Amino acid sequence: MFSILLVMLIIVAVFMIGIILLQKSEGSGMSGSSAASMCGGALTGAAAGNFLTRATAWLATIFFILCALLALVSAKSSSMNTTSELRSELVEQAEPAAPEQSPIPDTVEK
Repeated sequence: MFSILLVMLIIVAVFMIGIILLQKSEGSGMSGSSAASMCGGALTGAAAGNFLTRATAWLATIFFILCALLALVSAKSSSMNTTSELRSELVEQAEPAAPEQSPIPDTVEK
């Protein structure tokens, strides 16, 4: 479950990076003019701007939801691991230790 959510998070992050880089900057400096001339003005219209803005908002929402789900799954799995470790420690403490055997035999010749 953790791996699936992590892969989904990476995919959403890559898409979000791409869409953010496609958006027109507010300053419309050199990067805005070069991007408009390279793309032939295809993504400079108001409709494209609205689409990119909405897509960024949706992807950001999905990104934050996936982050929260990953945190919950991680916390749940770590608490399960801690519980199993505590149980094994309690079982080890509850079992009486075997008496140590000395290398010297108990019988002594007289």
